[in-house]
Amino acid sequence: MNVPRLPSLLGVFAHPDDESLLAGGVLAQHHAAGARTGVVTATWGPDSRRTLELRDALHALGAGAARLLGYNDARNHEAAPGQPRLVDAPLDEAVGRLVAHIRDFRPDIVVGHDAVGQLTGHPDHVRTHQITLLAVEAAGLAHLYPEAGPPWQPTALYAATHPESGVGLLGPLLEGVGKSILAVPDSYVTTSVDVTPWADMKWAAILAHRGEVARERSLPGILARLPEADRNRIIQTSTSPASPPALQRATQSSWPSDLSALCRPPFTASTSRHLTVGER
Repeated sequence: MNVPRLPSLLGVFAHPDDESLLAGGVLAQHHAAGARTGVVTATWGPDSRRTLELRDALHALGAGAARLLGYNDARNHEAAPGQPRLVDAPLDEAVGRLVAHIRDFRPDIVVGHDAVGQLTGHPDHVRTHQITLLAVEAAGLAHLYPEAGPPWQPTALYAATHPESGVGLLGPLLEGVGKSILAVPDSYVTTSVDVTPWADMKWAAILAHRGEVARERSLPGILARLPEADRNRIIQTSTSPASPPALQRATQSSWPSDLSALCRPPFTASTSRHLTVGER
């Protein structure tokens, strides 16, 4: 398949498996097109089981080595023993750690969590969104975090999300295991991406998180128990807003195959975008 070259892409997510569930298709799409791709994970330590699984998932997606902020999970204190929880860490410190990764990787585009913390509103998701929003802006300012390397300004910031009309099968599945359903208004969504050709890579990455697949209430575990047709309907549909509602939103009706079309002008908080990444 002749695929146009796409901009470099850095994902920033709270936990191992978030990258595969929320942006696995887009990461695989960009890798297949020859773009540089990478992922920063905010919680879990380098020697933990989940980080070992993360490395396998990133290999499946072609997203390089694991990049870690090293904080503890808000709900599992064994994630990074001896480290503060992400939600308790000083904001300036956490932003600085992420700025260092952004300046090192030098991505054109950053994609991360939305402001509501995805469907379940996990506090680590919300905090990672806040840190990402600040770090993408700070990375381009030379006087901030000078120890983190030369400044680099990503062109665009996107946030993975679920519009109210796109919750679909996930709603009753998550409610069935006692989890909340948080979605954004459809009006916040501006862009869709068809990543059907890369759905198998996304599923392979999800399966790499073996501990989560074995759990009854985790989303990888829920997906693994579904009939294949239902599972494909879910994993081929992902969504992404990239700024809080108060910020200006772009008005793209579709995500072009060449994302360089969305990389004008240089990123500022007022030009970040809400979008839907439809992995159909």
